Amino acid sequence: MLLWVVGARPQAAVFHGSPAHTGIYSSTHSSIGNLKWKFYTGNKIVSSPAASGDMVYFGCEDHSLYAVNKHSGKLVWKFVTGGAVSSSPAVYKNAVYFGSYDGYYYAVNTTTGKLAWKFKTGGEKRVGSKSLWTMKPKDIYMEDPFDFFLSSPVIGTESKNPIVYFSSSDGNLYAVDAGTGEKKWSYQTDGLIHSSPALYDGKVYFGSWDRYLYALDATTGKLAWKFQTRDQPGYHLLEGIQSSPACTGGVVYFGCRDGFFYALNAKTGKLAWKYDAKGSWVLTTPAIKDGTVYFGTSDTFLFVALDAKTGKEKFAYKTHGYIYSSAVLTNTTAYFGDFTGSLLAIDTRSGNLSGTFFTPGHIANSGNVLNKLQDIDFSYLAGGRDLSLYSSTVYGMARLYTLGPIVSSPVISDDILYFGSTEGYLYALKLQ
Repeated sequence: MLLWVVGARPQAAVFHGSPAHTGIYSSTHSSIGNLKWKFYTGNKIVSSPAASGDMVYFGCEDHSLYAVNKHSGKLVWKFVTGGAVSSSPAVYKNAVYFGSYDGYYYAVNTTTGKLAWKFKTGGEKRVGSKSLWTMKPKDIYMEDPFDFFLSSPVIGTESKNPIVYFSSSDGNLYAVDAGTGEKKWSYQTDGLIHSSPALYDGKVYFGSWDRYLYALDATTGKLAWKFQTRDQPGYHLLEGIQSSPACTGGVVYFGCRDGFFYALNAKTGKLAWKYDAKGSWVLTTPAIKDGTVYFGTSDTFLFVALDAKTGKEKFAYKTHGYIYSSAVLTNTTAYFGDFTGSLLAIDTRSGNLSGTFFTPGHIANSGNVLNKLQDIDFSYLAGGRDLSLYSSTVYGMARLYTLGPIVSSPVISDDILYFGSTEGYLYALKLQ
């Protein structure tokens, strides 16, 4: 059993800054300064870090959760699981919670790295199928190379016995006692779930690969409503909900692989508006501040700002690659990464670029991997290979990874920006 630290109730450190996933951090800085430190793991980091106290916690595909001193960048401890840790950790009191591809969700002591409890799901896996997206050969099972994340936990702290909520590839949303790991309830959907749940106004919201966005009573797990995104036969694996929702002002916002971004009434599930992303997947968790909602797109490389009430576009900044990293917001700036190995700062008033940080992989390899416009072009990446073959996609992805793509979403703590890259580094950047 996990023993809580006695004292005032602290704020939980969770994915995208808050249980409602609004993505807001307190800082007056508006650009990117110098590198403070970087920590090397030796394997891909797609997990988003959680900063709490003097520590920053993050998962890695080397099967480990790391705890690093956020001031010095020195390793404090690491906890090894049986699979890649692609879930972003959540921290509450003296426990850090996260999931692994070994099929377990864990609670580990924040100070010692010792296991408090683990909860077994029905198993974790990436989305895939035979002849994925009609690629050849037709009889070969293919994993989706763009399915990176596992569900990240969120902590409900309203009751005497806090609850940790997380989803699983087994199709369930789980509610588990945060102190003991005992299951309180679960809710079954018809698809894998890699979306992270959001807590808002007594409900838990999440998306499933069955193309529904769900709203459940956070205490009982009873379904309040569900909303179906575009139902196009034959596109079940392509059009699931990979984005995690964000909630504010009575509205739940989320993106989908069907090429749309949605705003729903949080109480009823009725559509308020939707934005056409011109066929591009919307995979990031939206960030919302001062009546504007921000998100990134995949194939169109856009960072989009919409009026949160109407869905009217305010600006769309074109980057050079797929955006999987969810933006975080300060007073005037949005920070996020893209697949070219670039960490960008966008002025949210003008929609203009105010700063950029490039990974070593980008600096060393962008001239060979990106096209003449310095954009990702998969035909160019594949080097003339037949794109109808799965092997060509695998080859192209291997070349992409030499850039050190940033799919990890940044966090801000004490005016330092923390994020990971697929080249295996966790970075700490000063803001200015």
